[in-house]
Order: sequence, then C-alpha cells, then structure tokens
Amino acid sequence: ASKTNEVKQMIKSVFAATAALSMSAGAALAGPYVNVETNAGWTGGDYTGATTDLHVGYEGPVGESAAYYVQVGASVVSPDGGESDTVPSGKAGLSVAATDALGVYGEISFLGSGDADVDRGYGGKLGVKYSF
Repeated sequence: ASKTNEVKQMIKSVFAATAALSMSAGAALAGPYVNVETNAGWTGGDYTGATTDLHVGYEGPVGESAAYYVQVGASVVSPDGGESDTVPSGKAGLSVAATDALGVYGEISFLGSGDADVDRGYGGKLGVKYSF
C-alpha cells in the first residue's frame, strides 16, 4: 500500500508539470517529439522517490486557438529505499485559448504497474491559466 501511495504522489507531480508545459506550447507547433522527464517527491524533508518518463509523442493544432498532444512509453518508478520498476505509461492533453490572456487545459494519464497486486493508476486534470 505504501508503494501505491508513493506512485500516486509522483503521478500528481507529473500532472502538474505537464499542465504548465501544455500551455506554453503554441498551436503553431506540430509533429513528433521525445519527452524525458523526471519527477521527484518529498514529504516534508523526507525524499519519497522519483518517476522518470521515457515517452514519444505527437502534438499539433486543433483549429486556430487550440492544441493537443499524446505521448506513450515507459516510466521508471524508483521509490526511496525500494526496488525500481519499469511500467507502461502515457498521457494526452488539450489546451484552448479562450482569449488572448486566458487559456484552458486538460489532461488524462495512466501509469501501469509491474505488480499484479497493484492497480493501474489513472489521473485527470483541468485548469485555467491567465497571463498578464
């Protein structure tokens, strides 16, 4: 159960970072990409572990004011003091410019498990970003 909670905490960190990045890409960008990203976690001063995503993806525009991305691959889950595990993972997102200053974004994701006793993790995120 402790390993499951650590993985869930790391998934939340991945979601937050991806949301910030999804709004920074303009709708004019399109094509394949490689994304390598490590997200580490701490509870207070206690390091809990890290998850490193090794993904390939594709992004592109949706009309003139929106953009999407999809990416899949593997994640190396490395809990502090525990054994690392490589599991399937992926995410997909959409961002829409509501106005010149206001953007809306969303993402869905999954993180697999190499342990038959641990359920696959899923996540979802919605947000808004206002630029001054």
